[in-house]
Amino acid sequence: MDSLLAQHLTRLRAEAGWSLDQLAQETGVSRATLARVEKAQVSPTTDTLAKLCRAYGTSMSRLLALVEDQAPAVIPADGRKSWRDGDTGFTRSVISPPGADLAGEWLDCQLPAGQCISYDAPPRAGLEHHLLLLSGQLTVSVEGKAHSLSPGDCLRYRLYGATRFETGASAAHYHLFLL
Repeated sequence: MDSLLAQHLTRLRAEAGWSLDQLAQETGVSRATLARVEKAQVSPTTDTLAKLCRAYGTSMSRLLALVEDQAPAVIPADGRKSWRDGDTGFTRSVISPPGADLAGEWLDCQLPAGQCISYDAPPRAGLEHHLLLLSGQLTVSVEGKAHSLSPGDCLRYRLYGATRFETGASAAHYHLFLL
């Protein structure tokens, strides 16, 4: 998937009319890293993908879905697409991908113990989130307000600013629905 993602990111940059230097200024990601990502020499981290999504005004799920085949009406359990951040071990699997006529995205996410992922801003202001913690402990900070979640808790919010997902001594397994 890395080479398809690289091609798609290159195409998005060209459509925006940006040089690598302009995209680097827009995202805060170094020109060298962007070049390596676009050449599929490295897999982008969660942080890098989030910054690219914000620059292009799309969610991570939608970006990744655009490089995959169009999802059928029925998505078999063994046909789900997954992505793993090599730096944090964060894994996201797409339960139900977005589509041209379907706005919702349903994700299965796992964040190992003692890890943190953060996003400076949403890919689209006002993006609706519904997070259900299945197991472990997870602290989610939404625009500076921390929410400590236990299994079974559901956190709902519209996102306009920064978020941070942090685990303690145990890994967190959660579902995230975006609309």
